[in-house]
Amino acid sequence: MPGGLGAGAGVYSTVAALLLMALSGVPSLFMPRTPRLGQGIAVAGMGTGALLGLNACRVQLFSTVSVSSAAFPWPAAGNSLIGMDALSAFFLVPILVVEALGAVYGLAYWNAGQHPQTARKLQFFWGTMGAGMVLLVIARHAMAFLLGWEIMALSAFFLVSTEDDKAESRRAGLVYIFATHIGTLALFCLFAYWRLVTGSFALDAIPPGSATGTQLGVLFLLALLGFGLKAGIMPLHFWLPGAHANAPSHVSAVLSGVLLKTGVYGILRICLLLPEPPLAWGVLVLALGAASSVLGVLFALGQHDLKRLLAYHSVENIGIIFMGMGLAFMGRATGNAGWIVLGMAGCLLHVWNHSFFKSLLFMGAGSVLHATGTRNIDSLGGLAKKMPWTSVLFLVGAVAICGLPPLNGFISESFVYLGLIGALGAGGIASAVALAAPLLAMTGALAVACFVKAFGSVFLGSARTGIADSAHEASVSMLAPMTVLAGFCIFIGLFPASVAPVLDRVTAAVVPMSVLGTLPSLGTFLPLGTFGTLALVLVGGISAVSALVFLLMRRIRTVVTWDCGYARPTSSMQYTASSFAQSIVAMFAWILHPLEHRTRVLGAFPGRASMSSHIDDAVLDGLLIPGARKAELRTEWFHRFQQGLTQNYILYVLVALALLLCTLIPFRELLKLLSFG
Repeated sequence: MPGGLGAGAGVYSTVAALLLMALSGVPSLFMPRTPRLGQGIAVAGMGTGALLGLNACRVQLFSTVSVSSAAFPWPAAGNSLIGMDALSAFFLVPILVVEALGAVYGLAYWNAGQHPQTARKLQFFWGTMGAGMVLLVIARHAMAFLLGWEIMALSAFFLVSTEDDKAESRRAGLVYIFATHIGTLALFCLFAYWRLVTGSFALDAIPPGSATGTQLGVLFLLALLGFGLKAGIMPLHFWLPGAHANAPSHVSAVLSGVLLKTGVYGILRICLLLPEPPLAWGVLVLALGAASSVLGVLFALGQHDLKRLLAYHSVENIGIIFMGMGLAFMGRATGNAGWIVLGMAGCLLHVWNHSFFKSLLFMGAGSVLHATGTRNIDSLGGLAKKMPWTSVLFLVGAVAICGLPPLNGFISESFVYLGLIGALGAGGIASAVALAAPLLAMTGALAVACFVKAFGSVFLGSARTGIADSAHEASVSMLAPMTVLAGFCIFIGLFPASVAPVLDRVTAAVVPMSVLGTLPSLGTFLPLGTFGTLALVLVGGISAVSALVFLLMRRIRTVVTWDCGYARPTSSMQYTASSFAQSIVAMFAWILHPLEHRTRVLGAFPGRASMSSHIDDAVLDGLLIPGARKAELRTEWFHRFQQGLTQNYILYVLVALALLLCTLIPFRELLKLLSFG
């Protein structure tokens, strides 16, 4: 077996982890009278499965012995259905970590005693979704991949629709299942065409020269469509904001932090199996990533729903991942080792980083929702006084997602920056790729503005409503997973050199060695040790300044926040999320098309006035829903054929059967006979 005994044991360990995760929620289905015990069993099963799987990942990613691949043979198929390599192990890490931590978070957030019916459903599909993701990541055959994909997709639908008594949740689930079925159809076409081109459903590298450029282009575009929908790249993101906003918050954490990355994994897996990639592939992926990153953060700025704001930031960060991926694809096409190494390192590390800080942020938003009962940012405020631990952990995630030092988001974005800047002297079309660097910088600046708005409006100032004033701190079972995720964000930011060997190992395993021979290490292109030292110095400086401010504040008289000289200040005098972002939203109104609703002010002594605004999704609300309504109006005449009469349906079946039989008639030979006669 390739890879040796240790690698083979890793595959079997991963299979055991998959089964434990899939079955973790089953006992709770048969324990309606003891729902908390069933939930505890589910968490234990998920945790045990995660530990088994992480041990297998350790063998692939950290072993000093070279482990190229490990296969799990399946004689009936004539080849291996599943296997394990460095790329699989890399993507398994966030799947296992976030699934296990999310299960612990759910003990208090979605307590089975308080939600006896929905909790059992949630626990069951939580396990099957995790098992589906594990299966598709280790699949080495199209059928195994599609099986894992469908298990994951359908489980996610039921999780998004957990609160199916609410119209908003049902709508989000409907949009999600519509999008995921389009993506699945694209993948069916992809693997059918893969079979036509290669003669096999096995996911093995296509030898150079064995397929035409047109065939490879079709495979690439089908992969980009099918996997891009799952990843949520703009403009295929339309299902994402509603699903992330309406799912339970720990489900949102897995959807954003992990499930989106299966789309990234699929594109990497398929495209790195294709030989001779043209430069245009990398440019297209890079352009989609740049557009997605900028537009994602712009739409986030205009949101008033905290979870919907975070959902659009998932679109932004998937764009950053695609920028690194596009740079690596360009490096393969041009034989540029620097682009390959920096692009893949930025893409892969941001997969991990986004999984950690976005899961942390969604759990933080869930703690706020659990304590206040609302996601509306303008109804919150002052929560740092009521929820100090949640506010600190949310701040860690906010700094990380903005790409600021000394946290992990800065490290992965730096790799992409350096790769893009290195394209300046390349000449030709590749030189134009350097234009993506200012767009990445613009994305970072807008992200800072967005999270200053979010953190300031939610946690700082004074409570705007009674529900914010009566908030309470989250329980230990909710804070503990958030603390672990914050620890990952801090560790990678302070010690980036510790993950460099893993990135080098994965890059060397998936990039064909025929491109450039042995690829240089990541440390060849940038001083990771210096990054870590500067980060530690920055942490020390921030700690010293914070300690000084704390000592000085003990001597300062405390007054109402934003007093502004008024005798009787109220919380309504604070900046709201809407007013804070208004200037930026107005600047990009030609893209966002904000809609304002305001009360007219009339007379010398006008009554109570109000103003609100919202931004619709450009694709779903601006294109798909209006287009579907017009199509429905124009096809109303077709309803006459669906009248509920069995005899009519039998007639339709007979007509269809007759038409299909006609396709078997050899018309050419028939025409020859007729012409001869």
